[in-house]
Amino acid sequence: MQVEVYFDVLCPWCYIGKRRLAAALKARSDAIVVWRSFELDPDGSRIPSLTAAQVVATYQDDPARASARVAHIQALGAAEGLELNLHQARPVNSFDAHRLIHLAATCGLADAVLERLLRGYHTEGRNIADPDVLQALGVEAGLDLAHIGELLTGDAFTGEVRADERRAAQRGIRGVPALVIDGAPPVSAVQEPAALASLLERAARF
Repeated sequence: MQVEVYFDVLCPWCYIGKRRLAAALKARSDAIVVWRSFELDPDGSRIPSLTAAQVVATYQDDPARASARVAHIQALGAAEGLELNLHQARPVNSFDAHRLIHLAATCGLADAVLERLLRGYHTEGRNIADPDVLQALGVEAGLDLAHIGELLTGDAFTGEVRADERRAAQRGIRGVPALVIDGAPPVSAVQEPAALASLLERAARF
């Protein structure tokens, strides 16, 4: 069974969804998870500006509603054991982070590198568009420093990221995290673990 997950490191829902999917997959040994790139803001700057909480506020007319939205996301994250610091994380361009995860996939470290990037951005407030930060986090997750350096000074895996994004568009995916099981229509990956487990079980029968 192939389980494709479209994600962006910038998305707190993707961090939550990753935890819930992991719980749903505990009882399965037949699932291969493939992480697919999706940029929420392809034109985003590499220089940090507004915090994630401030960005949420730009979509809300009522400051109280914006604060409640941030608190809700943080509470859902806490329920999964995650510390989501939306007042510290600052959205930036995530393209190189996606390329780094594709590099990691070639040596079986995609999950580990993604996990480190998610914690670095959402919990520690690291700038995941900064090459030095990507190098440090990648090495911590097990990647070779020289390989990361070659990636960040070249254009390796650009085609793979763009192919994921084209595939997402073809499948009608406009938000993340989105889950595609064995090529079926995409569904939200932020469902409760029991619901995700049910989807996986249903797919396994066919």
